[in-house]
Amino acid sequence: MTLEPFGARLRRAMDERGPLCVGIDPHRSLLVEWGLDDDVAGLERFSRTVVEAVAGRVAVLKPQSAFFERFGSRGVAVLEKSVQEARAAGALVVMDAKRGDIGSTMAAYAESFLHKDAPLFSDALTVSPYLGYGSLGPAVALARENGAGLFVLALTSNPEGGEVQHAVRADGRDVGATMLAHLAVENAGEEPLGSFGAVVGATLGDLSSYDLAVNGPLLAPGVGAQGATPADLPRVFGSVLRNVVPNVSRGVLRHGPDVSALRDAADRFADEIRVTLESS
Repeated sequence: MTLEPFGARLRRAMDERGPLCVGIDPHRSLLVEWGLDDDVAGLERFSRTVVEAVAGRVAVLKPQSAFFERFGSRGVAVLEKSVQEARAAGALVVMDAKRGDIGSTMAAYAESFLHKDAPLFSDALTVSPYLGYGSLGPAVALARENGAGLFVLALTSNPEGGEVQHAVRADGRDVGATMLAHLAVENAGEEPLGSFGAVVGATLGDLSSYDLAVNGPLLAPGVGAQGATPADLPRVFGSVLRNVVPNVSRGVLRHGPDVSALRDAADRFADEIRVTLESS
């Protein structure tokens, strides 16, 4: 059975639970901070604790696949279980894998995460369009078929991103704006929200020169440890604030391994975001 489109499911989850996305980023330093060994057992304990703490209360969980893949097949098995448990608890899962390739290879990446029968099936997948937006075609098609979504790297917060994303095309529009324009086409006419979103850094400041109104969600990393706060979001996102999915990772995760402390941290960010939305 095909799921309801991701955009509709995300809109409902954001309205009911608030828009907070919590990252699951089990990198070595966090495992050590939690008093865990940097091995598969530590990885599993970390991931299960985060899911237990917040999957029943936040709209989105975003596991970073690289931190699981580094442990090989056993790490991927932990990732599979984490995705399944998070979705069972009611959270939507955005797989942060940033896949990007062409042709049959892109199709295989899409099947890994966006096919409804895949062990790693996720509600959405982050993808890189820098082999040309059209290279994402297989992922777009499979996402539509299975009620999933994509988050396309458009205006990222890492300093290196600017040399590509701010490069100006012959038509006078830069590459980041071009990606946003493609997404607006993908989402045209979709209600209440399109399923094809952009990754736009919350630390970027004034983005009024960009048309962020793509009728899709905007995944906004950078809140918390990277320096952005919920209060910064209206300045960055303006009129499309209601479609923003602010992502917090270390700002929540550093409070583990205590489940209550993780929940409290997530609740604090969720409350700050709610107040920001209500006052904007």
